[in-house]
Amino acid sequence: MLSKNQIKLIKSLSQKKSRQQNGLFIVEGIKGISEFLKSDYNLKHLYTTESIFEASIDLISEISEVELKKISALKNPNTALAIFEIPIEIPSQDNGLIVALDDVRDPGNLGTIIRLCDWYGIKDLVCSLNTVDCYNSKVVQATMGSLTRVNVQYVDLEDYLESRKTEVFGTLLAGENIYTTTLPNEGVIILGNEANGISEAIKEKVNRKITIPQFGTVKETESLNVANATAILLSEFRRRTIEK
Repeated sequence: MLSKNQIKLIKSLSQKKSRQQNGLFIVEGIKGISEFLKSDYNLKHLYTTESIFEASIDLISEISEVELKKISALKNPNTALAIFEIPIEIPSQDNGLIVALDDVRDPGNLGTIIRLCDWYGIKDLVCSLNTVDCYNSKVVQATMGSLTRVNVQYVDLEDYLESRKTEVFGTLLAGENIYTTTLPNEGVIILGNEANGISEAIKEKVNRKITIPQFGTVKETESLNVANATAILLSEFRRRTIEK
């Protein structure tokens, strides 16, 4: 049976401050938990209504569906909730293609972008300090396990870009057409905030401005969703790599 302290801790992990203080985060559902159990992430404890997971028996507690609903952030909890340790950040590599996010705030967008990075073989995702926490439960849920295969790092983005020796691509409305310009197989691709795009300070670090052209007749749409834009850009960068 769950104790009050256990419930209190689990509930507190919905807050970034508590996650940072305890060095812990939550994963819910069979698919997500199974992915993390296969990875290098360290399991702290697993609460489940069914005995279907392979982990140390000392780290598993069987609970009722009523208890699971008490600790879950989901309307319809899926079998289990696990607590994992937040690993030490690993600096990004100096080569290859890297995605950088400037103040992306929506958990669903970040989760989708992490999945896209996983799909397109992007090993490093660099985030500004104001970008939503990748261990936010909504982000973790949206990644569907891809967080285990993408290295996410939080940095002072200006300083990080200043230190880069490869090309820095900025996704802007006025720039080279992504479909016709020459694209390399390494560099940093920056995507900006959902409402304001790339900040002025970060724009100054861009040395290649690129854009996804509009094809509609009216052309009144202000911008693409940042996750949709990421999908198009990564697909085009990778397609060029295949063609070389």
